[in-house]
Amino acid sequence: MNDGPSNTSSPFTLAVCAEMVFKSLPVVDRLKRITELGFQAEIWDWTKHEIGALARSGAVFSSMTGYVSGTLADDEGAEELLQTAKLSIPVARQLNCPRLNLHGTGLDGNGLPVVKADQVTGAMWLKARDTLKRIADLGEQEGVTFVLENLNQAVDHPKTPFAKAEDTLALVSSVNRPALKLNLDLYHAQIGEGNLIELCRRALPFIGEIQVADVPGRMEPGTGEINYKAIARALKDMGYRGTIGMEAWASGDDETALARFRDAFTV
Repeated sequence: MNDGPSNTSSPFTLAVCAEMVFKSLPVVDRLKRITELGFQAEIWDWTKHEIGALARSGAVFSSMTGYVSGTLADDEGAEELLQTAKLSIPVARQLNCPRLNLHGTGLDGNGLPVVKADQVTGAMWLKARDTLKRIADLGEQEGVTFVLENLNQAVDHPKTPFAKAEDTLALVSSVNRPALKLNLDLYHAQIGEGNLIELCRRALPFIGEIQVADVPGRMEPGTGEINYKAIARALKDMGYRGTIGMEAWASGDDETALARFRDAFTV
């Protein structure tokens, strides 16, 4: 599996979440529009899609959800996560999708954690690390990369365990295996932590992908408080040349939103 050609107007490979733009169109038509506009595509829960139709759409996929259910930090949930991750791998192969996304726990239809955590204990940290080592084993055996995404608790995902970027970085760096990387979501990190350029700098050796949306509102870059142009310059100077995925709603016209995204990361 590979990422395909890089976007010619940016030092990064630019991708767009097909779940969040061109919402009036069927998903295959969304993928075609995203592709026509020169972007790769991301999808979420693969069980909600007809995979053959997605594979025939002509889209180049950047990432997809890499499990169906489960959690990192309890025995039963970890087994469920591993089993559904195994089920996700043939789908990723069919879509030629290089990254399979994980969270601290499964999320319901409203983005709320299936297993809520008022606090994360030391035992949960150790279990999560063990689960991720097993995920890394699976990724290496199957030739795919799993990425662990940070979330925010204040707005979108309250009581999600291992939500902060500091948490996901601690876990991924402690496992330190090539088949397990970070999906560093800067929208979530801005809400939960801030100091985004320094966060990128510290996380750089472990980043598999970066996702973006502006704050507040989770819309395209340029609609809120994050200076994505400065972040793009800093990432370029750090030597990052990987994927930047827009996981954001369009504030108005979808094509305009995608143009703003491209402009923010053209440096």
